[in-house]
Amino acid sequence: MTARPTSSRAAPSPAFPAAGKARSWFPDTRRLNGVLLVLALLALWELSARLGWVLSPSWPPVSRVFVALYQGLASGELLQLMAATLMRALSGYVIGCACGVALGLLLGTNRWARYILKPVIEVLRPIPAPAIVPPLILFLGVDNALKIFVISLACFFPVFLNTLGGISAVDDVLLQTARTFRVSGRKTLLSVVLPASLPMIAAGMRTATGIALVVTVIAEMIAGSSGLGYYIIQMQYALKPEAMYAAVICLAATGYLLNRLVLLAETHFVPWIGK
Repeated sequence: MTARPTSSRAAPSPAFPAAGKARSWFPDTRRLNGVLLVLALLALWELSARLGWVLSPSWPPVSRVFVALYQGLASGELLQLMAATLMRALSGYVIGCACGVALGLLLGTNRWARYILKPVIEVLRPIPAPAIVPPLILFLGVDNALKIFVISLACFFPVFLNTLGGISAVDDVLLQTARTFRVSGRKTLLSVVLPASLPMIAAGMRTATGIALVVTVIAEMIAGSSGLGYYIIQMQYALKPEAMYAAVICLAATGYLLNRLVLLAETHFVPWIGK
């Protein structure tokens, strides 16, 4: 029997990385194209203002915006505003995620709870969070309680739906195996259902991160006396576009960093995502 000839040529590398490869905190060289695009857009912004392509007092050169950003950070004003915004966003995010996971687990494992509560949740889900701010002012005033409640409500739905979907997608073989070995319901929930649902729960929590920041800023614009949302509106009224855009850039950078932190937490606490 003759041996089959083998080729010395190396196998071609896959077009995409392996699904189980852990995410890296630092961007790779392939993301440099995105960085270059951002720099090109900033250069275009500068040229459009300097060369008169856009003639508007509300469109200052980006260099002046970065000067205002530096001054706001150096004086500590933007940092104080950001701290107030993050405190509200984090409070609402934690409450919303906790309630979303708890109710998702309840409705996913209890048929009667699902029949009773899910219609109510489906009725409330399509209502935009900013739309309930004016009615809630009548009951909660304009203090932090109003903002945290609205943020919690906005964060609740993506986490709840992903938790419910994750439980529904648990492999029946795992559940049947647990029943075969007579594993208790509580242990099955903690050792089988919850770990299998964590990837979808983590995805819902990552979605809720961006929602929390957006809703926080909107709530501060509508009924705020501090925070970056309130500051942006005040700078618009004061005709200070440089300071207004500086706050927007500060928000964009904060949102990016929060997303990277959530991805890092996923890699650490749910390492089997994508495997």
